[in-house]
Amino acid sequence: MPSKPSASKPSALTMDAVYTKPGYLFRRMQQIAVSIFVEECKAFDLTPVQYAALVAIENHPGIDATRLSAVIAFDRSTLGSVIERLETKGYIERTPAPEDKRVKLLYLTRAGAALLRAIMPSVDRAQARMLEPLKPADRKTLLALLSQLVDLNNEASRVPLRAEDALEHLGKST
Repeated sequence: MPSKPSASKPSALTMDAVYTKPGYLFRRMQQIAVSIFVEECKAFDLTPVQYAALVAIENHPGIDATRLSAVIAFDRSTLGSVIERLETKGYIERTPAPEDKRVKLLYLTRAGAALLRAIMPSVDRAQARMLEPLKPADRKTLLALLSQLVDLNNEASRVPLRAEDALEHLGKST
């Protein structure tokens, strides 16, 4: 049972101890961003991670799941279910690698390419809506600061972004 603050020992904690902290604010903004993305893209039945995976596969045909995970900085074990859903929807296909049949190479299907072309206006609207409440100069500042924070804290992530390393193996650059 939680202890109640007594007159001799008042609680110094208020909800501001949560609401004003960067971690809470980042988490809330991520929830808001996903909600806006899903709302704008509802006609396409695609999540932000599925979208990122499709873009990466379009840009790097023949990428395998391990390298895809590094390129989009998404947990490899969870990415497996994302890939399965995209394949079930007919947006990607998996082909065994010639040198190792256990490795599956990922390719966009025609339906996946068409989906990416069709969804772009909705994705653009979602991105604009996320920043819409801010003045244009503040949008630019926020994006610059977020990019800096993400870059400087990359190694603290459970899944650090490793795009260059992954793509170097494919003989391609970012």
